[in-house]
Amino acid sequence: MPKQLKKRFIRGLSTLFPKQVASFAYGQLTNPQVKKLRPHELTVLEKAQKEIFPFKDFSIQLYKWQGGQNSILLIHGWEGQAGNFADIIEKLHTQNYTIYAFDAPSHGFSSHGKTSLFDFTELVGVLIRKFGVSKLISHSFGGVATTYALFTNPDLVIEKYILLTTPDKFSERIADVSQQVGITEKVKHRLIKRLETETPIPIQDLNVSEFVKNINVAKSLIIHDKNDRIIPIHRAKNVHKNWKNCDFLEIEGTGHFRILRTDFVLEKIIDFL
Repeated sequence: MPKQLKKRFIRGLSTLFPKQVASFAYGQLTNPQVKKLRPHELTVLEKAQKEIFPFKDFSIQLYKWQGGQNSILLIHGWEGQAGNFADIIEKLHTQNYTIYAFDAPSHGFSSHGKTSLFDFTELVGVLIRKFGVSKLISHSFGGVATTYALFTNPDLVIEKYILLTTPDKFSERIADVSQQVGITEKVKHRLIKRLETETPIPIQDLNVSEFVKNINVAKSLIIHDKNDRIIPIHRAKNVHKNWKNCDFLEIEGTGHFRILRTDFVLEKIIDFL
């Protein structure tokens, strides 16, 4: 079925069966699709020390590339996985970093099941403590999970944090999914009410631009492509505007995903660290 025809069909169903369509949209937000890794990404993962870490009902795949005393944790995006950082891992390894990464619940090579932002967030906080790192790199939605984890764990102190693209408001993510799926405003409100049963914070307050006002990060850098089609750059700029000690680098030619494997971006990462 063509995309636009499918959206019109779902919009019609939203009017007739709002509860069922809200459940469908909820599934889109809580069941990430696993994307195939490139051969190079798999090769880099094969070089890691691996550990299975129990977390809630999940078996989380952890990775470690042993280096020197400087250590760093990499946090992938929604529907991403540790292997997406392959080029960054290799670059960091040339600088003698010990690198930690993981596949979030229901992502990559971790076990699968219904998950959410809040599982992801909680795990990030747990792993920062487990690995004892003070440097972080996140990609995309990983920035939401990480800043929320730091917000809810104010004792965690981070020296340097790089965000390779970042969303801002979780409500914008819901609006994006609603637009993609084609649901009505009424169904979107049903979806929000269901999501709010999982968090003590109202959806409208789940904003990176608010979290960053109250997290212990000494120095941060946001790198964002001005033509990013997944996350518009104005969202990242709003985060920057509200974050003390944060630099912003606007780039072009990488899009949302090639930013992870573009040479001049890798050099900027090393320079900042």
